[in-house]
Amino acid sequence: MLYNTLQPKIYIIHENNEWIPPFAAAFKRAGVEFDEIYLVDGAIALDTPPPNGVFWSRLSASSHTRNHTFSKEYGRSLLRWLESYGRCVINGSNVLEFEVSKVAQYLALNKAGFKVPKTIATFSKQDLLQRAKELPTPFITKHNQGGKGLGVRLFENVGSLQEFVESSEFESSCDGIVLLQEYIESKEPFITRLEFIDGAFVYAVRVDTSNGAFELCPADACALEQARPSFAGAACDVGSAQKFRLQEDIDSTHPLVAALEQFLQQHNIQIAGIEFMRNKQDELVVYDINTNTNYNSLVESALVAQGKLSAADRVVQFLHNRLQHIKG
Repeated sequence: MLYNTLQPKIYIIHENNEWIPPFAAAFKRAGVEFDEIYLVDGAIALDTPPPNGVFWSRLSASSHTRNHTFSKEYGRSLLRWLESYGRCVINGSNVLEFEVSKVAQYLALNKAGFKVPKTIATFSKQDLLQRAKELPTPFITKHNQGGKGLGVRLFENVGSLQEFVESSEFESSCDGIVLLQEYIESKEPFITRLEFIDGAFVYAVRVDTSNGAFELCPADACALEQARPSFAGAACDVGSAQKFRLQEDIDSTHPLVAALEQFLQQHNIQIAGIEFMRNKQDELVVYDINTNTNYNSLVESALVAQGKLSAADRVVQFLHNRLQHIKG
């Protein structure tokens, strides 16, 4: 596929077919055409302009787990090509860098004044073990370039970390950067995920963590994937009506929501899910920005039952409005 030959329309740039059906259904409901750029191969002629469409990047930090290791690199080239010609790109090249680097996320969040977990980025097994001595116990590890809870484990002490690192179970992040992070105990056994479209708050989701799970992906497709080991051995139980549900006590007037909307605008992030928890000291701790956000079907159905648009429908409306603006 030579991407220069694409026709002017809405495109979803991705490498995982399992995450597309909810959006395809929303496009169908709206009677809006779209197409896909399945970014596992292709080519671009750099001296030839791209079509004048709307390009929504849904490239994921976990693409390497689907044998699409280079999709992120393809994305860097494709998005910069589109942007160099001034095309309408939703979640562009700068957003992809947030998606593939928790280091980038924490640095930006910290600079903006949000409370984030104390984190040490380590570049080797030796550094991982040495720097772990500087954190209070328990602590967790996670992959810098992750998604789906990759590399997230809880350790009670340095000895148990060393035993794990020296075992065949240990797997480094695909970029070689493993994060050490303070373990933050939530005041109550849940975290909150805030969904934003066009940089504006849509709804909050309460995610039950009482079973100790770290894999909190809301997409139905995650339930089909084999559970990766975590300290609790818990799978992404998206089928439970209790695990993901609307959190009605948070709306657009919440101070954290307003601050995050400003943050998203500053970094030109149009569509994202941001997760936070309230710690034992009653502080709000922001710990993840997911720019490849998926929506849980049970939560979406609850929203529709209230007579509101689902997030997937809002996304389609947002993208279609952008296309109409381009067409004039």
